[in-house]
Amino acid sequence: MSLVVLEKVSLWFGDRPIVEDLDLRVAEHDRIGLVGPNGSGKSTLLKLLAGEQPPDAGKVVLRKGLRLGYLAQDLVVGGGKTLIEFVLSSVPGRADLDRQLAEVEVELDALQHNQASSEEMLADVVERLGDLHERIGHFEEHFTEHEALRILSGLGFKDTDKLRDMGEFSGGWKMRAVLAALLFQQPDLLLLDEPTNHLDMPSVTWFSNFLQRYPRAFFLISHDRDFLNEQVTRIVTFEVEGVRQYTGNYERYLKQRAEEETILVNKSKNLGREREQMQKFIDRFRAQANKAKAVQSRVKQLEKMEDVQVLGKADVMRFRFPPTERCSIDVLTADGICKSYGNRKVLDDVSVRVSRGDHIAIIGPNGAGKTTLLRILAGELARDAGEARLGHHVKVGYFAQHHADLLHADNTAYQEVAAMNTDAGMTRVRTVMGAFLFSGDDVEKKVKVLSGGERARVALARLLINPGNFLLMDEPTNHLDLGSSESLAESLSTYDGTVLFVSHNRSFVKRLATQIWNLENGKVEVYPGTLDEYMFALRTRQEEAEKASRGVKETARSQPAKPSIGSPPVKASAAAQPAEARVSRADDKERKRKEAELRQQRNKSFKPLKDKVQRLEGEIEKLEQAQKDVTAQLSDPSVYADAKRRDDLLMRFE
Repeated sequence: MSLVVLEKVSLWFGDRPIVEDLDLRVAEHDRIGLVGPNGSGKSTLLKLLAGEQPPDAGKVVLRKGLRLGYLAQDLVVGGGKTLIEFVLSSVPGRADLDRQLAEVEVELDALQHNQASSEEMLADVVERLGDLHERIGHFEEHFTEHEALRILSGLGFKDTDKLRDMGEFSGGWKMRAVLAALLFQQPDLLLLDEPTNHLDMPSVTWFSNFLQRYPRAFFLISHDRDFLNEQVTRIVTFEVEGVRQYTGNYERYLKQRAEEETILVNKSKNLGREREQMQKFIDRFRAQANKAKAVQSRVKQLEKMEDVQVLGKADVMRFRFPPTERCSIDVLTADGICKSYGNRKVLDDVSVRVSRGDHIAIIGPNGAGKTTLLRILAGELARDAGEARLGHHVKVGYFAQHHADLLHADNTAYQEVAAMNTDAGMTRVRTVMGAFLFSGDDVEKKVKVLSGGERARVALARLLINPGNFLLMDEPTNHLDLGSSESLAESLSTYDGTVLFVSHNRSFVKRLATQIWNLENGKVEVYPGTLDEYMFALRTRQEEAEKASRGVKETARSQPAKPSIGSPPVKASAAAQPAEARVSRADDKERKRKEAELRQQRNKSFKPLKDKVQRLEGEIEKLEQAQKDVTAQLSDPSVYADAKRRDDLLMRFE
C-alpha cells in the first residue's frame, strides 16, 4: 500500500523549476535517499511531502491516518519542558487515542443501524477502528520512558540531561532532542534532512544501527556516502535533465548512471558517424541525376534519425591546492595542554605531536573538547596551562565550524575572499571563486543572502586563496552536498601540506585520515593508522575486555568459600593474587601484542600494494594503446561499409 503519491507535481521558484510533472510513489517499507547538489530541491521535496510547501501544479496524496515525522535543518525549539518530557509528549497521548476510538465506535454503530450505508463505508470505518486498536496496543507496548531514555543515550545524552530544561541546550543538542523524539514516535514515514550534521561519530554509529532496524519508510538526505550506502535501497536524484529514480543504494546508483552515460555517448557517436556518412553521400552525389533516388532516400533517412541527448552533469566544486612552502618536520608540538570551563575540565594535560605531511582526524563524543583543542592549536583560544609551539616556516590556515560567524554579513562574497590575500589580483580571486561555483554576478551577492552551503563554499574559497602549509579544519563538510564533500576529500588527499581536522563524516575520515586522535574524558589517544584500522583495534580491545570480564567471574565462582570468623588466616602467595589483576595484566599484554601485529601487517601490506599499482599501470597503458588503435580504425570511413567489422570494433572500444 502506498503511503504517499505525488501526481504530476510541479514547483517553481521564480522562473526556475524545482520539479516538473513529478510522479512518485512511496510504499510502506521504502528506504529512499535524496541526492543532488545544494539548491537542487532536495529539502523542498521533503517540505512538499511534509505539507509545508504546496505544489504549483499536481497533487500530493497522503494515506489516511498517515503518521509523518519531519526533521528539518532549520529548527526552532523553545524551553519550558525537560528533555524527557519533550520526548515523551511528542507522541499523541492515550487520552487522545481513546477519544478517537470512542468517535469511531459511535460512527460504526450509526452506520450499522443505517440501511443506506454501503459496504465500502463500513469497511473504511472498520479499518480505522482496527488501526486505532493497533496504535493503542503499540502505545502501551513501545512508548515507555525506558525506550525514550535508550534513544537519548544512543544519541549522546547523559542520564543527568533528562531533567534539564530544553532551553538550556545548544542548537545542535536541540536537533538531537528533536531527532530522539521522532525516533521515539516511530512514524510511518520519516523525512530526515541531514540528520547526522550535529552528531558525533559514536552517535552516528548508533543511529546507523537504529535506522537499519527501522521497519517503516523514510527519506534521507545525507552528505556521508557510507551512511547513505548503509541505509537506502532506492535513490531519487535531482539531475540536470530532471528528477530520476534508481533502485539500490548510492554506489549502485553511480554504477547505473555511468552505464547509462556510456551507452548514450556511444549511441550518440555512432549516430553522428552515420549522419556524417549520409551527409557526405548526399553532398557528393546531389548533382548526379542517376543518383537522385538514392540521394533522396538518404535525405529522408537523415530527417528521421533520432537525436540522442547525452546525460548532463551538475556542477560540482573542483579545485586543487597550490604547492606549499616547505616547513620543518615538527609542524606542531603541544605539551601539557589544559582547559576548563568553570568546574568542568575539558582538556587534561594533553601532549601531542604533528609531523609534516600528517593527515590527522580528531574524533570523540560531542562535548569532549574537539573544537576546543583545535581552536587552541590554531591560536584562536587561550589555554589554561601548557604550551603549543609551531615549527619553522609553518603557516596556519583555519576553517572554523561556525565559519558563518567569521564572515561579514554586508560584504560581498568576492570581498570576503579577496580580503584573505591582498596580493591576489581580480583574475586569481575570480578563478578561485569559480572553482567553488561562484561565477558571473554570483560573486557580488551579499553574505547575508547566501545559503548555508554557499557560505561554506565562501569559507573554503577564503582558505584556498591563502592556504598555508598547515590546515586546521572543524567539520568542513557540514552544509556541503555529497558531491562537494567528496570533491573536498579528493582535493585534500593531494594537498602536500599537513592537515588536522574534526569530522563526524565517516567516509570523509576514511578517505583522508592517516592518523586518529580519539579525544575522550580530557585525554587524547593517538592511533597511527586509518579509521578502519582504529575501529578494528577498538573492537578487538572491547572483545578482550568482555572475555576478561567473563574470566574474572568464572574465576570468582571457582574460588573456595571465604573462611568464617575465627578461622586461621590464609597466607597469600604469588599464585593467589587477585584474579582481576592477573587478567588485567594478561589482557594488556595481549592487546599490545595484537596492536603490534596489526602495525606489522599494515607495513607489510605496502609492498604488494605498490607491486599491484605498477602492474595495474602497465595494464592501463596496454588498454589505452588498444583504445587508440581501435579509434584509429574507426576514423577510417571504409570501416562503416562493413557492418560486422564496424560493430566488432565498437564492441571492442566499449
